[in-house]
Amino acid sequence: MYDLVVIGSGPGGYIASIRAAQLDMKVACVERYPTFGGTCLNVGCIPSKALLESSERFAEARDHFADHGIEIDEVSLNLEKMLARKNQVVSSLVQGIDFLFNKNGVDGYHGWGTIIDENTVEVTDDDGETQTLETKRILIATGSKPFELPGVEFDKENIVDSTAALEFEEVPEHLVVIGAGVIGLELGSVWGRLGAEVTVLEYLPEILGGRMDTQLAKTAQRLFKRQGIEFVLQAEVTGAEVEDGKVITTYKHDGEEKTIESDKLLVGIGRRPFTDNLGLENIGLDTNDRGFIEVNEHYETSVDGVYAIGDVIPGPMLAHLAEHEGVVCVERMNDIAGHVNYDAIPDVVYTHPEIASVGKTEAELKEEGVEYKTGKFPFKANGRARALNDTDGFCKILADADTDRILGAHIIGPRAGDLIAELAVACEFHSSAEDIARSSHAHPTLAEIVKEAALDVDDRKLNL
Repeated sequence: MYDLVVIGSGPGGYIASIRAAQLDMKVACVERYPTFGGTCLNVGCIPSKALLESSERFAEARDHFADHGIEIDEVSLNLEKMLARKNQVVSSLVQGIDFLFNKNGVDGYHGWGTIIDENTVEVTDDDGETQTLETKRILIATGSKPFELPGVEFDKENIVDSTAALEFEEVPEHLVVIGAGVIGLELGSVWGRLGAEVTVLEYLPEILGGRMDTQLAKTAQRLFKRQGIEFVLQAEVTGAEVEDGKVITTYKHDGEEKTIESDKLLVGIGRRPFTDNLGLENIGLDTNDRGFIEVNEHYETSVDGVYAIGDVIPGPMLAHLAEHEGVVCVERMNDIAGHVNYDAIPDVVYTHPEIASVGKTEAELKEEGVEYKTGKFPFKANGRARALNDTDGFCKILADADTDRILGAHIIGPRAGDLIAELAVACEFHSSAEDIARSSHAHPTLAEIVKEAALDVDDRKLNL
């Protein structure tokens, strides 16, 4: 009899399993794929970031090394080696989860996990063999899967989702991306840097789907356009088909029906909760009208002893949020106080420049009627950014007009994903902009941009 069976070994599931084991619970973790780590480690966050890093270095060597006095006659791409490096990064990390499970005494099972009742999970492997796990509690951490677009059918070769777009054997001459969200922008950036012509079709009037600050989104679009990515906004894709090895995509724009031809078509319009064939009907657990499992403040569902975290519950679909929820969930099972402050969860897009955000946007504060002050500082006025030859972007901090408490922060620029961590901690601790402004930041570092933006909340920046 297990104390807890976790279904899904992505960031939420495997972290929850380890934390539960640390709390002396007897834990099993069930994964439907041959390796642990879920979508994030196997075909999502990690492999995409490996390719983003490699492609960024390739583009830097090709386009900008000369600015540093490094002269190279010709830079060539070995795509096979680049993909092999990506696969090695993934392999090392998924093996690390095996190590962590063994270290912490978590029993790992590979196979399809089906909930039979509140205390029973059946695991069916690829050979059809089944094992029955008896448990006191069940934690659903099955993540999400790509949305499919009506009229656009995946063939995994020409019309692809994000998984297949990580495995192109050659750089497409022309890549069309449906969706200007995180997936589309990151993978579009990868193949654009490596030589593809990239066109992004987006249904909304701005990129990033309103999840980021409007000023960040507009700046990002301008910089991506400068990098060669073309955007068609307010484009409604109605269908796609393959003709003679080319993809013909049909869309409506400006009241007209148009077509665009490409070698590959990437559908990156987002993801939906993955609860297929999980057995929810066996315990009378329904999803809401968007397919999410509703939970209470303890992450317990409407069925006693059955919990859910991560992409299958309402909220942002972020790997680090799933980890956070997993830890809090199992700690609360053990009467340990914990919470998730959803206003302090950072969100990052790993393009170049990186885009990062935490807390409220200006649009949200205006809608809520909150009076706020704004501080802003550009990378071009920072010494470290100048030395890096990477000066596009800015940091913006939003603080309450009366209390000076930081309500939100938004960064576009080099290493924005790292810089946002300081401001996420500040939001968690309810820090004021003055707290940041009066804290010493090493010189010369990019982090000084954060301090200067905090100083500018009171109109007293020092280096501009």
